[in-house]
Amino acid sequence: MKIAVEGCAHGDLENIYATLQHLELVQNTKIDLLICCGDFQAIRNEHDMECLACPAKYREIGSFWKYYSGIEKAPYPTIFVGGNHEASNYLWELYYGGWAAPDIYFMGFAGVINFGGVRIGGLSGIYKPKDYRSGHYERAPYNESDMRSIYHIREYDVNKLLQVKDTVDIFISHDWPCGVVNFGDKQGLLRRKAYFQQEVEQNNLGSKPAMQILQKLKPSYWFSAHLHTKFAALVHHQDGSATKFLALDKCLPGRDFLQVLEVPSGDGPFEFKLDEEWLAITRAYHPFLPLTRRPAVYPQDISLESHRLWVKELLSVHGKDSLPEFATTAEPYNPTQGGNERHLHALNRAGHTRNQQTEALIEALELEYTFDGPGGGDTINQYSTVADPDEIPLDDEEDIDAQVENDDEAEAAATAVILPEHEQHKRTKENVEFSWGRLKLV
Repeated sequence: MKIAVEGCAHGDLENIYATLQHLELVQNTKIDLLICCGDFQAIRNEHDMECLACPAKYREIGSFWKYYSGIEKAPYPTIFVGGNHEASNYLWELYYGGWAAPDIYFMGFAGVINFGGVRIGGLSGIYKPKDYRSGHYERAPYNESDMRSIYHIREYDVNKLLQVKDTVDIFISHDWPCGVVNFGDKQGLLRRKAYFQQEVEQNNLGSKPAMQILQKLKPSYWFSAHLHTKFAALVHHQDGSATKFLALDKCLPGRDFLQVLEVPSGDGPFEFKLDEEWLAITRAYHPFLPLTRRPAVYPQDISLESHRLWVKELLSVHGKDSLPEFATTAEPYNPTQGGNERHLHALNRAGHTRNQQTEALIEALELEYTFDGPGGGDTINQYSTVADPDEIPLDDEEDIDAQVENDDEAEAAATAVILPEHEQHKRTKENVEFSWGRLKLV
C-alpha cells in the first residue's frame, strides 16, 4: 500500500490533491491513502472560520468546503487528526471520529481505525500541561480562551489510547512526541530551528503524553507536523522493534511537506473499517467521559475483556464494522453569497450540534448520548486568561518562519501552493538520509 503523508495542511486540500495527482503521473505510481497530520482546517463555511483559533488576517475559507458540499470528490481516501488551527466546532461533532466529508475521515480526538489491513491510531491536538487533566468543558460559541484550550489534549483521551494492546502499524499526531529529537539528527534540527535550543536542552520540545503512547504502542511508523520542519528519527524499543518517526513541514512551495512511502498491507479491499478493540475501549470508557473542567474519575473494575466480547458478538451478528454514513450538519460555503450559511440541525442551549454519525455509533454501542451537557463546571486550575502564555500564536510562528522567507511572500504563496512542474519533481525526489534509510517513493 502506498501512503502519502502530508504535514500541516492549512486548508490547502485542493492543491495537495493536485500535487499528488501530478506525482502519480510523473512517477507512474498509484497512491492508496493520504494521511494529514493536523491543522487540516475542515472549514465548511464562514461560521466555521469564526471558530478557527488564529488571527483574523490568516483566516481563509480554503477548499475543504468543496469536498464537504460534493462539488469536488476526494481523489484519494484521506485521514487526518486535528491540530491547533482547526474549526473545532465541527470536529467536536465528530469527537469519536467520522466522515468530515465523503472519503475524508477524521480520527476523532483519539482513535484507532483500520484501512486495508493497516491499523492506524491517532491523537488530535497539542499538549499543554495546564489543560491536560481537565475534562472537555468547552462549548460553542467559544470565547477566546476556550477556542484555544479545546485543542489541548486531555488525559482521558490519552488514557484510552494507553489501553490498546493489539499491534498498531501507524500512529498520527500533530505535535511531536517529547524527546524524539534525541533519536534523529538533533544538531541538524537546531541548525534549522535554533529557537528550539532551550526546549531541546530541557527535554520539553513536544508532547510527553505522545511519547508515553509511542513507548506503549510501539507503532511501526509515527507521523507528525506542527513545528514546520522535516525531521526523521528511529526510536528503538527494548523488545528489538523500532518506530520510524517522520515529521513534515506545512504546505508551501519550497517546503518538505509531503512524503510517499510503501507499507505492508492486506490484499484489500482498501477501505475503512471500525476497529474491534477500539470499539471495546470506547464502550468501556464512554460513561466516564468528563464534560466539565473536572478530570475523569474511573471505577476500579473496568473490564475491557467483557466489552471486547460484547463488541465481537455485535460484529459477528450484525457486521457493524463499517463506518456510519457521512451526514451534513451545516450548509456549505456559497462563494456567490457568503455569510448566509446556517446549521441544518438546531444547536441546543449549550451550542452543540448533534452529528448523525456520532449518534449512530453511540446507539450501536448501546451507550447514552451525553454530549448535550452544558460543559464548564468547577475548574481544576487557576488559569482563566484569554491568551495561553505557553503557546506560540500563529503570528509568532510566521515571524519565526520569516527567518528563511519573507512573510508577505509566504502569505501570497499560500493561495497558490501548486509548484511548477520541475520544482514539484525536485521536491518529491530530494529525500534526506534518515538513520533508517530512505523513504521509498515507488
